[in-house]
Amino acid sequence: MSKLLVATKNPGKVSEYKTILKDLPLKIVTLGDLNIKASVEEDRETFEENAIKKAKFYSKLTGLPTLAEDGGIEIDYLNGKPGVKSRRWPGYEASDEELIDLTLKKLKGVPLEKRGAQLRMVAALAIDNKIETSEAALRGVILEKSIKKIISGYPFRSLFYIPEAKKVFAEMTGEERKSVGQRRRALKKLLPVIKKYLC
Repeated sequence: MSKLLVATKNPGKVSEYKTILKDLPLKIVTLGDLNIKASVEEDRETFEENAIKKAKFYSKLTGLPTLAEDGGIEIDYLNGKPGVKSRRWPGYEASDEELIDLTLKKLKGVPLEKRGAQLRMVAALAIDNKIETSEAALRGVILEKSIKKIISGYPFRSLFYIPEAKKVFAEMTGEERKSVGQRRRALKKLLPVIKKYLC
């Protein structure tokens, strides 16, 4: 059975990847499984460049086909910011609470109809010295105040209302998030490549 390295240390993402790929004859391994402590600085200008950098790095390190991703929130009123700098928006690695406060401050007084945004991600697959990428986005609206529930590591989900689901992203169950989320849609586009080379 072929192995596929999912290059993330986030257990929630690992669980989601395993669910999406569960019907394929693959053994999903993680950085934790391989006891890999090395990390990659996400210093590129786009989600795609960061995802490719991570996929190439961990594939070279392990010799395994590797799936990596990068993503963040793009706010229409702020011309797509914070985008690739979502976690480092203030110029440093900000806490969840700081990012929520900064978002609300930047959008203070902006009417709801102008608070459109999207959670966008790019997945990169490094396999046989080739790189394949795909992306997907989930549209929503930034609320005028955060809900109380904050999912650690995902501050913007507490502000991000999804009209089609009639819920704030952080209020959705794991299954609901998987069904509408951008990760599933991005990965589905890569399934033909994964099947071709690994199954």
